[in-house]
Amino acid sequence: MFFGRSCYLRIGKAIAFEPTSHLFEHPLTCVELAAFFSSFSSKSSDPSSDFDSKIKARSVESDDFDATSNGYDGVGKLGAPDLGDWSFLGSTKNDCEDDQSSKFDIFDDIEEHGEEEKDSDDDDDDLMVLGSSNRVHEQKENFVRVEGDEDEFRHPLVREVCRLLELRSGWNPKLEGQLRNLLRSLKARQVCAVLRSQADERVALEFFYWADRQWRYKHYPVVYYAMLEVLSKTKLCQGAKRVLRLMARRGIERSPEAFGYVMVSYSRAGKLRHAMRVLTLMQKAGVELNVSICNNAIHALVMGNKLEKALRVLERMQLVGIAPNVVTYNCLIKGYCEVHRVEDALELIDEMPSRGCPPDKVSYYTVMGFLCKEKRVKEVRELVEKMTKDGGLLPDQVTYNNLVHMLSKHGYGDEAVEFLREAEEKGFRFDKVGYSAIVHSFCKDGRIDMAKEIVNDMFSKGCTPDVVTYTAVLNGYCRLGKVDQAKKMLQHMYKHGCKPNTVSYTALLNGLCRSQNSLEAREMMNTSEEEWWTPNAITYSVLMHGLRREGKLVEACDMVREMVNKGFLPNPVEINLLIQSLCREGKINEAKRFMEECLNKGCAVNVVNFTTVIHGYCQKDDLETALSLLDDMYLSNKHPDAITYTTVINALGKKGRIQEATKLMIEMLGKGLDPTPVTYRTVIHWYCQTGRVDDLVKLLEKMFLRQNCKTAYNQVIEKLCSFGKLEEADKLLGKVLRTASRVDAKTCHVLMDSYLRKGTPLSAYKVACRMFNRNLIPDLKLCEKVTKRLMSEGNSKEADNLMLRFVERGCLSHQHQEHLQS
Repeated sequence: MFFGRSCYLRIGKAIAFEPTSHLFEHPLTCVELAAFFSSFSSKSSDPSSDFDSKIKARSVESDDFDATSNGYDGVGKLGAPDLGDWSFLGSTKNDCEDDQSSKFDIFDDIEEHGEEEKDSDDDDDDLMVLGSSNRVHEQKENFVRVEGDEDEFRHPLVREVCRLLELRSGWNPKLEGQLRNLLRSLKARQVCAVLRSQADERVALEFFYWADRQWRYKHYPVVYYAMLEVLSKTKLCQGAKRVLRLMARRGIERSPEAFGYVMVSYSRAGKLRHAMRVLTLMQKAGVELNVSICNNAIHALVMGNKLEKALRVLERMQLVGIAPNVVTYNCLIKGYCEVHRVEDALELIDEMPSRGCPPDKVSYYTVMGFLCKEKRVKEVRELVEKMTKDGGLLPDQVTYNNLVHMLSKHGYGDEAVEFLREAEEKGFRFDKVGYSAIVHSFCKDGRIDMAKEIVNDMFSKGCTPDVVTYTAVLNGYCRLGKVDQAKKMLQHMYKHGCKPNTVSYTALLNGLCRSQNSLEAREMMNTSEEEWWTPNAITYSVLMHGLRREGKLVEACDMVREMVNKGFLPNPVEINLLIQSLCREGKINEAKRFMEECLNKGCAVNVVNFTTVIHGYCQKDDLETALSLLDDMYLSNKHPDAITYTTVINALGKKGRIQEATKLMIEMLGKGLDPTPVTYRTVIHWYCQTGRVDDLVKLLEKMFLRQNCKTAYNQVIEKLCSFGKLEEADKLLGKVLRTASRVDAKTCHVLMDSYLRKGTPLSAYKVACRMFNRNLIPDLKLCEKVTKRLMSEGNSKEADNLMLRFVERGCLSHQHQEHLQS
């Protein structure tokens, strides 16, 4: 029973003047009263810690694993119940975020360093913890690992909780009350099963937070570890950090495995520096390192392409007395293979026995996979022999399965068959999965005959092909354009008692669409209910693209509508392809209506889709509608990007509406968008064409503040030259010659050549002199043309001076100069 806030106040007044002995006659009142006052406390410690020592609200047996007690003899979590928070999935905040405990404030320091990862190979500060102690304590397992038990997952309580969580979109007080009652009946193993059963890990995390806030309930320590394990498989590193912080606040002992889960989550999120700082957190928390956490660090570094740092971690492990195990070396072997240093990986395998850790089969499998990927198949056979001879590891069923799958995956079906035959000679038997991998490999290469031989071989060995095997062959026929054979294969599947599934029919529909028979594919999908198969999102997408490629855009749009009505939403790429097709046909209004319809149906329409429609209107010279749609983007919470603005600016420039284009460009910069190279080229082109060079220079200076373009003025000068505006180009030459680069020399050559074509070689001569003054050597052949034109016009002094400049630079001999003058 929960009391409102006014009830708490009345209770406080009622018992304030009563003797203490009367107070303890009502233990539940004491609990609720303590919870009320603890809600006003600003201390960082657990508000129930002092009260637990005085009041025992519930006693439990030491071997009881009931989640309502969490293994503690005190009461559950004390705190004012939140009766108004019915939507526990609406926020990731929880009371642990207000914790100011010095034990775990180091996690706040992580966030203060910013989000950018600035790893340096020379910076080993994050690894210094490995060298800070010369004595390693043996770490005991201080938590109980609860493995996923199928019985727990099928437990009625677990299934009912999962059902209620699926209804979170329509959450109400009644459903939360049911969930709260179920929570108090769950045991720790069942809570862990609920967390692991969630398809969306964010829902599991929010359920964990919500349960932690409930009255008279505490998580068992094992639940924290289960939550961390779930989060370690995701990029939700902030959630993992908060769970670890909550463990510190609850006084739950944290093992290296807990920190390891957080490290793995940071690594998955791409925050390598943060992952490495977990080692420092362990040191400050007084948790000793062990080989498991070191392996996590090495693996994180390897996945972050920091192999050298991973090797330094290995060295420091050995210095402090942590003996590497085979997992350590396997991580490094993978690291060597990732950077294409397979020889070093093989050398490490050879050294492992002398280091007291012989390699296992995984060590060899890792290198084999890399060799298959790099098409070094011959070396795979040599490595198998080496594994047997040097490593003393005989190939077993797992070895041959891995070899067959790796070779088949990378298109080496013949070699996979060789290992298959070798394994069968040794008495090993392959299942449908192994055979199907080889069949799929042959079908991808278009070798249907070989695939059929493998299928016949399966029958002879007593291994009946399944739907995956048949579908691979069916898809192979479709890839070759043999749709009739694919149809016969479908009937063959029915004959042999193998019912085709959605993937089988989708492959056939794809073959029909690629052979320009999309209407037949449409009819086949209409009979899906009669054939007892259900189209999925891929099926609809295949048919939609088939209709689109054949120009049947109306039918393609109808297919998308049917797809949405069935609950399958097309992605932005599929929507954009259809919009582009409509725009190419000149059906811009239809494209706009189709996009708006998708938006209203909840499809993920993005800025690219809007930009495509806007570009269609611009191509149609309907700028008013394009500008209107640009404004409508904000109403749909779709913010235009630089490409959107550039599209409209280009259309305005084409119509000579430079003032509006300038206004739109300034608006784009005000939105914090960086101009792209295409934006620069567009603005420069239209401003130069209209001769508004001064306005262009002012606008470029504003654009430089957002995104500098080193070649902007080069483009301006060259564009002015192309329009014959040489005087304006010459005025900007000083801005180009500031850097005196090769690009600047090319621009000067363009201007000189333009002056020659205009018949003013003296101006070209002046440009060449300015280049010499900036230590740029003009093109000799071009200058020879300038010299001849100067001589023909009677400017021999300037011609001699130009050639003399080349002689002074050592680029021309006196004999050559005299030859030119003659």
